[in-house]
Amino acid sequence: MSEVVPFRLNVPQADLDDLAQRLARTRWPDELPGIGWEHGIPLARVKELAERWRTVYDWRAQEAKLNALPQFTTEIDGANIHFVHVRSPEADALPLIITHGWPSTVADFLDVIGPLSDPRAHGGDPRDAFHLVIPTLPGYTLSGPTREAGWDVNRIARAWAVLMDRLGYRRYGAQGGDWGWPISNALGTVAKDRVVGVHLNYLASPPPTGDVELSEDELERLERQKAYVANPAGYWQMQSTRPQTLAYGLTDSPVGQLAWIADKVTEWTDPASGIDDDRLLTTATLYWVTGTAGSSSRLHRENAPRGGPPNPCPVPLGAAVFAHDLVRPVRRLVERVYDVVHWTEFDRGGHFPAVEAPDLLTDDIRAFFRLLRGR
Repeated sequence: MSEVVPFRLNVPQADLDDLAQRLARTRWPDELPGIGWEHGIPLARVKELAERWRTVYDWRAQEAKLNALPQFTTEIDGANIHFVHVRSPEADALPLIITHGWPSTVADFLDVIGPLSDPRAHGGDPRDAFHLVIPTLPGYTLSGPTREAGWDVNRIARAWAVLMDRLGYRRYGAQGGDWGWPISNALGTVAKDRVVGVHLNYLASPPPTGDVELSEDELERLERQKAYVANPAGYWQMQSTRPQTLAYGLTDSPVGQLAWIADKVTEWTDPASGIDDDRLLTTATLYWVTGTAGSSSRLHRENAPRGGPPNPCPVPLGAAVFAHDLVRPVRRLVERVYDVVHWTEFDRGGHFPAVEAPDLLTDDIRAFFRLLRGR
């Protein structure tokens, strides 16, 4: 069995100095007048973020927040896996593994870790407590680059099952959004006797079959999903076809990495909630200092041949649907292939609810697993 090793983040000052120097020497592109967001993230916005990154943003303060959490690394199937492991003070807490997506990191969960692991200290019911395991995806940020091909969602799910076994957890829940959707689904399949349920804050609808009559809202949801699948965003097309080509620019230019991430985070976020600029810069910094722009992109390449949505899993499903997410699923269609026991529609929040609406996400995770704890 591979050893579980304590981890502490300490970016060398030389790397931070190099980052500042590169930012100061940025070679800026031109921009058409009045183009706005039509061609991508505007030049003025990237310059604003880059200047804050260089002169105001305090990485050491963000690093300290991460280092306040118990972090570890372990080797599974030849890959280094970084993870946060927060045990609840409640002895009978339910273990829960949370999976992030792209371009997220474990830092996205800073606002939900306390309320989920220690509800008693945050005005909640101690019976809703969780022991939290939050891994960094193979090839992403603090896990470092993957060293071989084949790390698709199914292989990651098998690694998660090994990780939970290694930590001594025999019965646990799974939660996720973005890549956390197919990975949590796959985990519920490969460890169906261990996983009590899967809670998702992002999933798509299966295609309609038969003569089902759909409401105007349901038809609109399906049309939006169909349009998104038929014409994937540029980032998806690049990362699923040419991750290596993309990696050269993003690994060499911090502004390139910043713009690549900020473009999608901004587009996928509820404008009413937004994401703090320093949170965005923490994400960019974690990808930059670890040099994982290319290796994180490879997950899109590895799963490109799969096509379509992931197979549903055999364990109970809970869904939190946020109003401004990329797609919003149709419950009646999801229920045809999943054992849906919990479903909530929110009028705010987008693709990153742990950052945008941590209160809503926390309450919904609690509510779903409350239904399953006695099973």
